[in-house]
Amino acid sequence: MKSQDIIEYGQPLGTTDKPTPAPQGSEVLVEIAACGVCHSDVHLHDGYFDMGGGNKLDVRRGRKLPFTLGHEIGGTVVGLGPQAEGAAIGDKRVVYPWIGCGKCGACERGDEQLCGSPQQLGIQVAGGYATHVLVPHPRYLLDYGTIDPALAATYMCSGLTAFSALKQLGHAAKGDPILILGLGGVGMMGLQFARAMYPDAPLFAADIDPEKLSLAAKTGATPIDTREADAAKKIITATGGGVFGAVDFVGCEPTYAVGNAALRKGGRLVIVGLVGGAMSSPLPLFPMRAISISGSYVGSLGDAKDMLRLVQTGKVAPIPIEHRPLSAANKSLDDLRHGKVHGRVVLMPQG
Repeated sequence: MKSQDIIEYGQPLGTTDKPTPAPQGSEVLVEIAACGVCHSDVHLHDGYFDMGGGNKLDVRRGRKLPFTLGHEIGGTVVGLGPQAEGAAIGDKRVVYPWIGCGKCGACERGDEQLCGSPQQLGIQVAGGYATHVLVPHPRYLLDYGTIDPALAATYMCSGLTAFSALKQLGHAAKGDPILILGLGGVGMMGLQFARAMYPDAPLFAADIDPEKLSLAAKTGATPIDTREADAAKKIITATGGGVFGAVDFVGCEPTYAVGNAALRKGGRLVIVGLVGGAMSSPLPLFPMRAISISGSYVGSLGDAKDMLRLVQTGKVAPIPIEHRPLSAANKSLDDLRHGKVHGRVVLMPQG
């Protein structure tokens, strides 16, 4: 099998040729047809996350190089371990990558993505920038039905992340406005899921890229240019007091500032993005405004199944997908770094 791997953090990926693994126990071998390129892959490739104030979170420890990134994986089952029940050779599936230890409290309550000892594909163990991947159990293989295979692969992170974050808005009252911050691959997916999950909510879409704002406007969302100093004030004026829910798919200081300022009393801000930085807010304003600020990290296996069912109803419009060969993995990471990707790049290892 071939893969595009981190050979040295911050340096171009290298091509690795190694024996195709043989599945053991409950393992399943998947021949990869598509793997989305996620912005979190950029941070893992760099080896750190920006924590603000010049501080960095080092994520190099515990990962043996060369290492294969990629967690938005779809393909065909080509090998089964002797205990791999519930899967068959030839099954076309997407892979839930947010795998935990299976023993801790988070895993037992169904929140495997929050496990303290994770074994996530493309994060802690080898992922999808490759021709093949080992999956530890058939339960992580999900039937995507008639969804386009390349698009279905992206739903295992960008779609799941958007769906689960928007679920945190909970019992949004009919007509309550929602703000989507950041219109990259995940944010654009979030805009489409917001339309499906809260069909009566007025949607506002914020970004600094005029082309992305134009795309958002075509979906019926009100575009907000966050380069403008009065962006939050414009949202407050347009909504008559602010939005009920804001989901920050960027996760940097300017987007947090706009999202927080645009909340009405009792509003909710969900932070999803990992671009980096730090925040500071006066504590008395939390009870005085009765606002909630929370984080959301991808989603559970149950969420993934619910999300795919929603997509299969046809209520979630697809985002733009660009197909590239596996050899373009490094260029794809660089394009993400420089904001040159509209929608999602998907690597096609068999193409």
